[in-house]
Amino acid sequence: MIRRAAVTALATLLAVTPLAAQRAIPGLDAAAIDTTVRPGDDFYRYANGGWERRTQIPNDRSSYGSFNIAAERGDAQVREIVHGAASTKTAAGSETRKIGDYYTSFLDTAAIAARGTAPIQPLLDTIAAIGDKSALARFIGAHLRADVDPINLGTLHTDNLFGFWVTQDFNRPTRYSAALLQGGIEMPDRSYYLDESPKMAEVRTAYRAHVAKMLSLAGIAGAEAKADSIVALETRIAGTHWKVEDSEDPAKGNNHWARTDFPSKAPGLDWRAFFAAAGIADQDSLLAWQPSAITGEAALVESQPLESWKGLLAYHAIEDRAAVLPSAFDRESFAFFGGTLSGAPEQASRDRRAVDAASDALGFAVGHQYVRRYFPASAKANAQRMVAGIVAAFQKRIDALDWMAPSTKAEAKAKLRTLRVSIGYPDRWPSYAALRIAAGDAYGNAERVERFNFVKTRAKLHQPVNKDEWVMTPQMVNAVNLPAMNALNFPAAILQPPFFDATRPDAMNYGGIGAVIGHEVSHSFDNLGANFDSKGRLRNWWTESDFAHFQASTQALARQYDAYRPLTDMSINGQQTLSEDIADLAGVTAAYDAWKASLRGKPAREAGGLTGDQQFFVSFGQIWRTKFREPALRRQLLTNGHAPGPWRALTVRNLDAWYGPFDVKQGETLYLAPGERVRIW
Repeated sequence: MIRRAAVTALATLLAVTPLAAQRAIPGLDAAAIDTTVRPGDDFYRYANGGWERRTQIPNDRSSYGSFNIAAERGDAQVREIVHGAASTKTAAGSETRKIGDYYTSFLDTAAIAARGTAPIQPLLDTIAAIGDKSALARFIGAHLRADVDPINLGTLHTDNLFGFWVTQDFNRPTRYSAALLQGGIEMPDRSYYLDESPKMAEVRTAYRAHVAKMLSLAGIAGAEAKADSIVALETRIAGTHWKVEDSEDPAKGNNHWARTDFPSKAPGLDWRAFFAAAGIADQDSLLAWQPSAITGEAALVESQPLESWKGLLAYHAIEDRAAVLPSAFDRESFAFFGGTLSGAPEQASRDRRAVDAASDALGFAVGHQYVRRYFPASAKANAQRMVAGIVAAFQKRIDALDWMAPSTKAEAKAKLRTLRVSIGYPDRWPSYAALRIAAGDAYGNAERVERFNFVKTRAKLHQPVNKDEWVMTPQMVNAVNLPAMNALNFPAAILQPPFFDATRPDAMNYGGIGAVIGHEVSHSFDNLGANFDSKGRLRNWWTESDFAHFQASTQALARQYDAYRPLTDMSINGQQTLSEDIADLAGVTAAYDAWKASLRGKPAREAGGLTGDQQFFVSFGQIWRTKFREPALRRQLLTNGHAPGPWRALTVRNLDAWYGPFDVKQGETLYLAPGERVRIW
């Protein structure tokens, strides 16, 4: 029986004509609302219980939720673009031709099968010919890649011994710096190698068998013994790695090492040979992001047998190119990484993966066509209006803080004034003129795209800082805050249902995309972004007492998330997810304030029996709907800086404004006494 008066109207409505009434609420999935669940006990289930019951995770996915739902529409549009590029005769060398040729080459499994392992054999021969540790260092340097995701540094996964990143220098914001990060493993995180639980032991057994199978498919002799050696070496590498929560902390990563100091600070690798082969020997200094890991990995180069390193490099090369090698490689790679590690029963269709591969390889070329066709000026204008309102709301919250000193407030407001918000797409489109895509050469195309991206990234070291740079393509359903740049990117594709719909009430849009916008704005003031000043310099701009108050509040939020237990044997790591949890809380708070301000004192109109406040919060709860397969949920808890979606929705328990509309009472599971509610901004 439903006890809350605030939902009585909705409950009655659903009881009379459930399906029709639920679908009659414009802009909300009212059929998802489970009125048998008290909002104060489980707000996520209240907002999404019906959706959870009716939704099955597609067989080719390991999880499924709102971001996938939004992406499906965008994916269909991208598919039209890519298929059109493949079926249209355009000039050789044009971006459209490159998109089409990349797609058709990736799709042509018969041609890939006919070439067999011939495309990768020269690389395997080069690895086999490595004769000493200096040659090993040259190979590692020559195959450095721009494979670091600047959005998720804490969850970086690269099988290269070192990750490579070029970023605005945290101490001197007018120039770029090169950074080296830990790498060298194929599984997602150190815990997969070091965790002694039975679950992880099973994963390692399956991984060792997978490595042997991949080597055997490539015709490499002694695959079983080599697999043992490779897994043992990766385990030693993992032992040097930092944890996620340490890796994502820019203060811990901001270690400038003189290039000439690498041999003494990280002995064991021929750094001179490495830097020369990588083309970065002209850099006076580099960021050593995880210094102890870099030192540990260099020591392993010296201490571990050359043959073990050669085996590891060969396996990594094969794994990297499994999708463009004969189908046996592709199937085996999916069986472990898609099946064992993520739980998906089936691999996505080759066509879907070919479309995705083309969109990834030529992201802004596809994105340019995407926004011309599918992103009207009105959508951008609506987003700009909401951004302005949310930034203004955030500024008012800063002004109202009674614990923050005037000097700290001044710098915080300077960050807001100088915040660069880019919506939809970049003002200047990147060029692919230097990238050669050849019809019928899937393997070569993948190699050339990888090299193109590295050379382009490395070239930034000799260019002025571009604060208008985009790190996401317009067709991505995502958004990002770049603290060093004090900039936000909101790609076009996220500005669609369930996050945004111009035809629905503003309360729903502020609860949806508004909370996402607020989330990204708030990242400038989370436990990591708050370390950067308005110019992008990493420095402490807080008074001692202000920072102590801020840290106490953030640690209270971390403890709140520590208490959530998505699996019987695993909790959320509140320190690992803290940055995102702060942004969720501050973001939805600022979005709520901005929505209220947009009403200009007028009452919000009801929709389907829901008040404006209820629409706002239910919309917020529904953007976090997510279902996981168990291996995927376990992987998220171990490696991701975000809490799983269902637990992100629960941050509403910290907002005073949430309690009244849902009549949340003391004794209910999510209830927090006013003094226990976490208030940060």
